[in-house]
Amino acid sequence: MMHQPPTDAPGGPGDGPFTTPRHDPLADPAIAARHLADAVVAAGAVAVAMFRDGVKSWSKHNDSPVTEADLAVDLMLRERLSLIGPDYGWLSEETVDEPSRLDRRRVWIVDPIDGTRAYMAGGQDWCVEAALVEDGRPIAGALFAPVTEELFVAVLGGGATRNGRPIRASERPNADGARVDGPLQWLGHIRGYETFDRVPRIRSLALRIARVATGELDAAFASPNGNDWDLAAADLLVHEAGGRLTTLDGLALAYNAPVPRHGALVSAGLRLHPSLTDAAR
Repeated sequence: MMHQPPTDAPGGPGDGPFTTPRHDPLADPAIAARHLADAVVAAGAVAVAMFRDGVKSWSKHNDSPVTEADLAVDLMLRERLSLIGPDYGWLSEETVDEPSRLDRRRVWIVDPIDGTRAYMAGGQDWCVEAALVEDGRPIAGALFAPVTEELFVAVLGGGATRNGRPIRASERPNADGARVDGPLQWLGHIRGYETFDRVPRIRSLALRIARVATGELDAAFASPNGNDWDLAAADLLVHEAGGRLTTLDGLALAYNAPVPRHGALVSAGLRLHPSLTDAAR
């Protein structure tokens, strides 16, 4: 006789809206990551093509810029990811927030173009990013920087890669001479700031954190008000690369909250991170 799951078992009938479907093809986060990688690469191609043709832009209610490409990429990603995870919630910078996401155990979290100002200026420091979050933490993520042709992929417990090769965060133990990026007005309040080796500003927050994951940066800082869509994919990337992204109190970020916004953050390799959080508090 075939065994039936009890009503309170994961995937059983008692789980209600928090259930991951029994036959979910994305039950394995590695499969989800492959789909995310394909999606962000395709989305990046759309954004590049639209830039070459000329895109209209305007300011949103918070004075941040948005372009036709942001909206087109958002729609493309939603259509594509909803086909493979139709029962998941959705959270994106360019979509009106839907409270129903709070009832979902799994949520797609997407930023169609992170670093829109860089995109509009023809810069290279922008990217498309998407993550799958489960129970408030990312389990699969992908980030694509089209101009530099870099595809970053991470799977919970499965490591992080750039263009298929494993990446690791820096093992630098102290802040003297550390390669650091972050908002200048915020960095100035950190004890020992004058000893940092400040690199040119990376306008995409996700890409900034990705540079910590590769070891090109020893640390990155984010001022308050970063959103889930800026962070989820990069968060998993740096953690799987042996680094950390936390609050100033050293706490991991929780995603898919009613207000998907975060305070000041620090990302660094494991050895450097504790001293930086102390200095930033």
